[in-house]
Amino acid sequence: MAEPNAKVPAENTDSAKGFAFALTAYLLWGFLPFFMKAIAHIPAPEVVAHRIVWSVPLAGLVLVWLGRTEDVKVALRSPRMLRMAALTAVLITINWGIYVWAIGAGRAIETALGYYINPLFSIFLGALLLKEKPSPAQMVAIALAAAAVGVLAFDAGGLPWVSIGLCLSWGFYAFFRKTLPIGPNQGFFLEVLLLSVPAIGYIIWLEATGQGHFGDTGMTDVLWLMSCGIVTAIPLMIYANGAKLLRLSTIGIMQYIAPTMIFLIAVFVFHEPFGTAKLIAFALIWAALVIYSGAMLAQSRARRAEQVSPAE
Repeated sequence: MAEPNAKVPAENTDSAKGFAFALTAYLLWGFLPFFMKAIAHIPAPEVVAHRIVWSVPLAGLVLVWLGRTEDVKVALRSPRMLRMAALTAVLITINWGIYVWAIGAGRAIETALGYYINPLFSIFLGALLLKEKPSPAQMVAIALAAAAVGVLAFDAGGLPWVSIGLCLSWGFYAFFRKTLPIGPNQGFFLEVLLLSVPAIGYIIWLEATGQGHFGDTGMTDVLWLMSCGIVTAIPLMIYANGAKLLRLSTIGIMQYIAPTMIFLIAVFVFHEPFGTAKLIAFALIWAALVIYSGAMLAQSRARRAEQVSPAE
């Protein structure tokens, strides 16, 4: 969603600045497992609470710099916008919690799978809730993704809940976030601002009961937890300002950068188990994404051809 009154390029063009912003954001997300692994000794709920709290001042400073604070003031006076922001805030908190826990628990491969599946789930969600009709290629891609989940479920004797949880929480977050009539930077600030009240209360309770890691366990943990705001807010806001300068098809391809990096880090750096079942599942997912991306690029080329064709 583009910022209100922001200058958006023509639909059939990409901006070099937008590409650089988006690539930077995806690379930062791709390397995020290293950060989360370093703080795996801290419980996931506490990490999420600090991600929220330390994101507030950073996101607020960015809004002041961009001159977008008025949009937030309007949102704070609208009960409907506050309800919608509260809903998206809860969904993004669930997503963050699953992700942080999974990386620390040695299940980074499952997080990669969840983010790979997400664009296909978004198509399914559009068909289910918005009555959008998927193309034949999209239906094949969704079927392959479902087959991949089935393979993992059969092998593990249960559903891959990390992958499904990440996919569902992010898919519904993106769906409802589109209904929030506010720019991406303002929306993010509004979400973390609403979440900061219970997050601060939770952190105070942890410290009061001796369970917290903000001070009692040394300065290193303090710095790690304060950095949670940087690794949360900066990539999101860089991405928000890059996405509005790129075609949807370009973003659709670039979104695979982060889960691919997570997958490679999980297998070759974290040395997580990668047996036959996971190999088959990822092969199905990659095949689905090739089909999905190919169809999306073909549609994009067709639209551009229609736009540049001379009038009859």
